[in-house]
Amino acid sequence: MVQDVSVLVGGRAGEGINNAGMVIAHLLNRLGYYVYMYYDYPSLIRGGHNFALVRGRDRPVGVHRESADFVIALNQETLLRHKDRFIPRTATVFNSDAVHGNGEAVSVKDALHAENAPEIMGNSVMIGAFAKVAGIPWDDVVTVFSRHLPKGTQQNLAVARRGYDQVSMVSPIGHAGGNTPRALLTGNEAIGLGLAAGGLGAYVSYPMTPSSSLLHFLAENAHNLGVTVIHPENEIAVMLMALGFSYAGTRTAVGTSGGGFCLMTEGLSLAGMAEVPVVLVVSQRTGPSTGLPTYTAQSDLLFVLHAGHGEFPRFVVAPGDAAQAYSWSAVAMDIAWKFQVPSFILSDKTLSEGVYCIDPKIHAGSLTECTREWDGPAPYERYRDTESGISPLLVPGTKGAVVKVNSYAHDAAGISTEDADIVRQMTEKRLRKAGGLSAALAEYETVLHEGPETAETAVICWGSVRGVCSEVCSDMGIRMVQPVVLAPFPVESIRTALDGVRRLIAVEENATGQLGTLLRLFGIPVDTEILHCNGRPLTPEVLSGRLQGVLS
Repeated sequence: MVQDVSVLVGGRAGEGINNAGMVIAHLLNRLGYYVYMYYDYPSLIRGGHNFALVRGRDRPVGVHRESADFVIALNQETLLRHKDRFIPRTATVFNSDAVHGNGEAVSVKDALHAENAPEIMGNSVMIGAFAKVAGIPWDDVVTVFSRHLPKGTQQNLAVARRGYDQVSMVSPIGHAGGNTPRALLTGNEAIGLGLAAGGLGAYVSYPMTPSSSLLHFLAENAHNLGVTVIHPENEIAVMLMALGFSYAGTRTAVGTSGGGFCLMTEGLSLAGMAEVPVVLVVSQRTGPSTGLPTYTAQSDLLFVLHAGHGEFPRFVVAPGDAAQAYSWSAVAMDIAWKFQVPSFILSDKTLSEGVYCIDPKIHAGSLTECTREWDGPAPYERYRDTESGISPLLVPGTKGAVVKVNSYAHDAAGISTEDADIVRQMTEKRLRKAGGLSAALAEYETVLHEGPETAETAVICWGSVRGVCSEVCSDMGIRMVQPVVLAPFPVESIRTALDGVRRLIAVEENATGQLGTLLRLFGIPVDTEILHCNGRPLTPEVLSGRLQGVLS
C-alpha cells in the first residue's frame, strides 16, 4: 500500500484545474487517504498557468510536497514548469493533442468528439486516464463523479471512461488501510460554517483575495445557513454596515485581506470605543500594497494586533487547519458578543483556499448569551461601569430603554463628555474586559503542542505553517508548539508547553519574524528563526533541509 501520494494537475486558466484537483482529492479520499490540496494561480483575469497539488496520506496531512508521483498535463507548459518536481517514479499522463512527452498519452479531442462533449469536460478525460494509471477501480470513479459532478454527470463519466480505456495501469496506489472517507473543506468554508455555528446573522464583505471565496460560499448557502450576505461598494462601507448590523442585535462578521483591512481600521476603533461586537476575518496575502494577490504570507500579525487608534481589548485567533478554523471561528463569534469587543480570525491564502479533511462530527462549542441585565425602571445605561467591564447589552426597540452608542468619549449612559474623571473611568472599564477574556480562555486549548516531551529542541509556529511543522517535527523527533490564540497572548501556556526546551526555533512565513518579536516582548527568548517570504508555502522538503542546517 502506498502511504503518501502526490498528484499534480496543470493547464491553462479556464480548463477547470481547481475542479479537477477537487475531483482527484475526492478520489483519494474515497480510497481512505487523508487529503490536502494546494491551488496555485496567477493574478490574471484570463490566461496564465494554473495547477493544483493534491496529496493523499495514510495519516492527517496539512501540506503539499515538492515532488509529484503523478503529473497530469493538459498543456506543454505543465511539463516545462514542473520538471523539477519529477522523481524516478513519477508517472505522467498527458493530453497528446497539445503535449509532447513521455508517459501515458490521451487524446482528449477524440474522447470529447466521440461523446459530443464540450471542451470544458477535457479534464474529466484526463482524470479518467489518471485513475487507470493509478489503479483506481472504475466503480470508485463512478461514485465520485456521481456525487461531486451533479451537472452533466453521465456525459462526464462517458468521456472519463474513454480516457480510462486509452491507458494502462502504471503505478497502482491501492486503498489506505481501513480509513473511511471524510468531509473535504477549504479553510474559508470551514470558517463560514464555524461562524454560522457561532450564531452568524449577517456577513458583509467586499471581495479581496484570498477572503473572496468565503463571501461566495456564504452567499451561495445564505438561505440554508439563515445568514444575510451583503456586498457593499468598498471596505469602509463594509465595516460601518457591519457595525450597524451589530448595533441592531445581529451577530455580524466581515471578511477582507490586508489592503482592505487598512480601510477598516477607523471603523475598528469605532467598534472599540462604542463597544460594538464584530468579527473580522483577515486572510493574509503577500504584501506590501498589492503585492502578490494570489499568494500567501504571514506578515500581518503585528498589524492586526495593533491596528486602530486608541487602546481597547481584542481577541485574535490564528487557526492552523480547517478543523481549527471551524471550531475557533465559532469561539471568535461568541467571544466578540460576550465581551463586546472586536474578534479577529487571522487566516492566509494557504489556509483559506487549501482543501483539508475534516471530521464532520467536530464540535464548535456552545453559544453564550450577552449580558442583558437591566434593573428598570431606572434609566438604562449602555456603558454601566461593572466589575467585569462588560456592560448590559440591549438592542434598539427594547421597551423602556434608550440605547445610545457613541464614538465620542462618553459617560455610562452614552452621553458625550470631556470630563477627565469620566474619561479615565470609561477607559479603565473597557480595558478591564481583558482580564475576564484571559480567564474565559482558560477553558480552551489556546496552545497546542506535539512530539516528545523530553525533546530539548522545539519549533514554535502559528497559522497554516502548523501543517508543515507538525510533519517535519514528527519525522525529526522535535517538539512542536502552536499558539492558536495570539491575543490575549497566552504567555503562561506557552511557557508550560516549552518546559524543558533549551533551544527554540521560530518558523514563520514572513521576513521579520513577527511571532518571534511577540515572544521576546513577553520574555520568551527565540534562539533561531526560519523565515520564508516568497509567497509560496513551506514544504516538508524545504523546511526539513533548513532545520537540518540550523541543527547541524
